[in-house]
Amino acid sequence: MNRTSISAAYDTPGARDLESRVFWFGVGACTLAVGVFLVTRITAWPPHEDETLALFVGRNSLWDVLGVVHSERGGAPVHFLAAWTVVKLDGGLTALRLVSAFAAVASVPVVAALLARLAGRSSALAATVLVSGSWMLLFHGVYARMYSLFLFASALSFLALLYVLQRGGLLRWVLWVALAVLTVAVHPYGALVLAAQGLYVLVARARVREAVAAFAIVALAGVPFWYSDLVLASRFDVGVGGGGAKLSGPLDVVDYLFRTAGDFSAGYLFALVVVSAFAALGFRRLWLDNRHAAWLAALVFGIPAVALTAARLGNAASPESRHLIFALPFFALVVAVGLLELGEWRPDLRRALPVAALGALVAAQVTWAWDKTPALFEGEPGSRVAARKEASAWLAETARPDDVFFGYDPLHLGAWERNQRVSRIVVPRADAKLALETLLEEKRPLGRGVWVFDASDTNNFAPRLTIPLRVPRPVSAFEARVYGPFLVIRTREPTETPRAFLELSAKAMGIGKTLFIGDADINAVTVSRATERLDDYESRSLSTSSR
Repeated sequence: MNRTSISAAYDTPGARDLESRVFWFGVGACTLAVGVFLVTRITAWPPHEDETLALFVGRNSLWDVLGVVHSERGGAPVHFLAAWTVVKLDGGLTALRLVSAFAAVASVPVVAALLARLAGRSSALAATVLVSGSWMLLFHGVYARMYSLFLFASALSFLALLYVLQRGGLLRWVLWVALAVLTVAVHPYGALVLAAQGLYVLVARARVREAVAAFAIVALAGVPFWYSDLVLASRFDVGVGGGGAKLSGPLDVVDYLFRTAGDFSAGYLFALVVVSAFAALGFRRLWLDNRHAAWLAALVFGIPAVALTAARLGNAASPESRHLIFALPFFALVVAVGLLELGEWRPDLRRALPVAALGALVAAQVTWAWDKTPALFEGEPGSRVAARKEASAWLAETARPDDVFFGYDPLHLGAWERNQRVSRIVVPRADAKLALETLLEEKRPLGRGVWVFDASDTNNFAPRLTIPLRVPRPVSAFEARVYGPFLVIRTREPTETPRAFLELSAKAMGIGKTLFIGDADINAVTVSRATERLDDYESRSLSTSSR
């Protein structure tokens, strides 16, 4: 495959393809529908811990935000920069969710343009409809994290790559480099996007010399992000080699990809089997009609499969379907091409049959999205909303600037949005190393400890909207309040030292375990491991001082 074949592969679609104005009208309708849904549901899903984390980190100075992301937490910084901007503009959770919504809506026409270049306007419009109805897009359009930004940036970079491989030009290469760096800066899996694009250039044998220089620039410009990704990997014990706790072999990887396909479409077993059959049929047709497009789609899925098979993932690392959101357009494309093949089987129903199948699949997608995250469609129970507001108001009214929160609970975010003096000291609950470092770095004496237990959390075995009042022993050391499903426990006096905070945290987690709070078991392990690390730290310090 040479440069000429690249140009031929993406030339004007065939005579049977949709007219441009019909295509863009359909894309506009999809974009509008997604936009209306996201704006009307922007506050329906309850606040989440990870959203709270981003906004709390964003309360720091820009330099401190970059330091936290680059050296302490790891990962890509763009989302944290967006959170910092929102905070500086006096915005809160809704404003940060609107950033995700904007990226999701903007992704729709970009995906349409990308897929039109790969397989023509008819297939692209059908695929855009599937993308627009996908749980993956709809949920992450209201989830204030980086995933819709990742979809937007990666789709733009793929589109820019196709243009520059066909037409060349310095400015087009500069644009692709900028978009590739942005993709890497949005999410660590941007490295997989870059790998797929690099292998595609080699397979297509298109402008390889120019591409080598461009990819080298991206690699150099991405050095800060590669380092940050290593920091993130070290936190979650991610490395190379099998034996990981989450994905222990090729079969686990296949299962993960199968579940991801379900979240891209409809995760019900029967529906997913049918969708997979259409995807296989569509890939075959794509291979016959445009081998370049088929290769790109294959690499987009193949690179993550190989990487995850070779990776060692620790107990804290759990790859989720959202991590492969960049592959959503390509999966939708092969499914759409397969759906259009139905029309070839029945020429008398050339349009009606694919349209009917597309409508049925979209209905299944929406049903799956509703089943997976009911609150996105139904909203949060009113009693829970009221309870969360009351709990946040109490925390805001009684807050001290040196309180020490355990975990980035949304109640803390609600309190901060009411009272800017609410403490910004948060001990991460899922990382013992980072938890201890946070405690050791804070000024002494440490303030009061604050712990929140949520009986309605979906991580619990049996979520419920009420919780009994329980106080750790000694009762004189703690105060507690109950608001609907929320139990808020706080020490009456400052905890003063890291060891005292960890000991009191262990007592609080004991209460959580008796109430069958799902996160209490995990948090208890974090507290135990942080205490062991503190023992080692104090032993080393004592040994050093005695020399």
